[in-house]
Amino acid sequence: MFTKINSATVIGLDCAPVEVEVNLGKGFPGFSIIGLPDTAIKEAKDRIRTMWRNSEMKFPGGHNILVNLAPADVHKEGSSFDLPIAVGIYTASEAPELNLTDSLFVGELALDGTLRHTTGILPLAIFAWKKGFKKLFVPSVNAAEASLIKEINIYPVKTFSQLIAHLNNLEEIIPVTPEEIGDTETLISEMDMAFVKGQEFVKRALEIAAAGAHNILLSGPPGSGKTLLARTLPTILPKMSREEIIEVTKIYSVAGTLPMGSALVSERPFRSPHHSASAVALVGGGKFPHPGEISLAHRGVLFLDEFPEFPRTVLENLRQPLEDGVVTVSRAQGTISFPARFTLVASQNPCPCGYFSDPDRHCICTPLQINNYKKKVSGPILDRIDLHVEVPRIKFEKLNKDELGESSEKIRERVESARQKQRQRLQNTNLQSNSEMRAQEIKEFCKLNDESVNLMRQAVNQMHLSTRSYHRLLKIARTIADLANCENIQTTHLAEALQYRAKSD
Repeated sequence: MFTKINSATVIGLDCAPVEVEVNLGKGFPGFSIIGLPDTAIKEAKDRIRTMWRNSEMKFPGGHNILVNLAPADVHKEGSSFDLPIAVGIYTASEAPELNLTDSLFVGELALDGTLRHTTGILPLAIFAWKKGFKKLFVPSVNAAEASLIKEINIYPVKTFSQLIAHLNNLEEIIPVTPEEIGDTETLISEMDMAFVKGQEFVKRALEIAAAGAHNILLSGPPGSGKTLLARTLPTILPKMSREEIIEVTKIYSVAGTLPMGSALVSERPFRSPHHSASAVALVGGGKFPHPGEISLAHRGVLFLDEFPEFPRTVLENLRQPLEDGVVTVSRAQGTISFPARFTLVASQNPCPCGYFSDPDRHCICTPLQINNYKKKVSGPILDRIDLHVEVPRIKFEKLNKDELGESSEKIRERVESARQKQRQRLQNTNLQSNSEMRAQEIKEFCKLNDESVNLMRQAVNQMHLSTRSYHRLLKIARTIADLANCENIQTTHLAEALQYRAKSD
């Protein structure tokens, strides 16, 4: 007795088809799984046997059960093959007449027959839809996540016995209603820009960073508000589109980090790894590569507090993602790419003691210590950061004021308007914001008048700007013009953009 059940395995953020071939033959009784399974799949034999008995069903003993996960040269990992293997054994032994060619099965089985939460369900649902499957059977706890894909029927399975009853037309499982993605809510009020006293110049820089998805470095003495300002940035970022929500949710689904009780990631991510994080934790990897912090921050914010305290070798891994918006992880098993289009917000002290730029506190660091501290972050990394902003200590007069500043909601309206202009301008490309523009788009959309050309010439000569810095200045000026609702870049926009370049340039 032989049968085939359709399933799939997650590789990076994509999926590969897997045919679960089950053969019940004569000979010495046994249960074997082949086809490059990992340990979790090999242990499915004991889970399925025990689950079968606890579901008050008779396991087909007396057979030599051979399960092949085809194609045999693709490594499979995870526990999502429990359900298709169990269904394959059932159909081969009890119901060979069942036609399941239009169905795909994924899910981990518990010993009592219930189905557990399984990672990577959203990519699997997208794969099933694109491959033309009509039905997808998933654990009920994952059904809402899978139902983001409206073009396929999602069947929420609570127990294995319930699924068998459904396949035999004894108890119907009702497909879930497709999950609707509505408007997302603003982040908690404690992080509102209105509660940040003073720092108008820094707030303006953060508004520009949000409007054009530009990277920003905040430098200032301890207690000046760098961390608080960084954490308010998500409150002024534009709301995510449906495509972005699915894109980000897909990453979190594969990583197994979806918020509890939620089927999707509807707010832009804010990731803040500790400076002791390894290179693999930051950019992704492992024996079988999984997304790192920069991919979990995709379409959101990656906040690196105490920037120079990160090992230099770890920070150098950010070069390619900051430039390309994607990270490529190569291992012996193959090469996998993860999206990493994030806004980098880094904060640092000006010196080891923190008071080198503070007019009210005396710095106790030697010139050598200050120089070594600055060398912890390489020039190429700093060159990839668009906005360099000094965050001064706030005076008592501003701290003691009762009135609130401009709210995040009002700033977000301007940011949304600027992003809308960028989407219209870049509609014939696969780009979404000014920071993503390449040389071709910069030449077309960042034209300067004669006065601005003269100003830029002086800046390049006096500040010794690199080609990358030159292009980034143009992109920042383009964002400032969008915030000002101007069709073309004016000299005032370029002059403001020049304020945000590092002094060392």
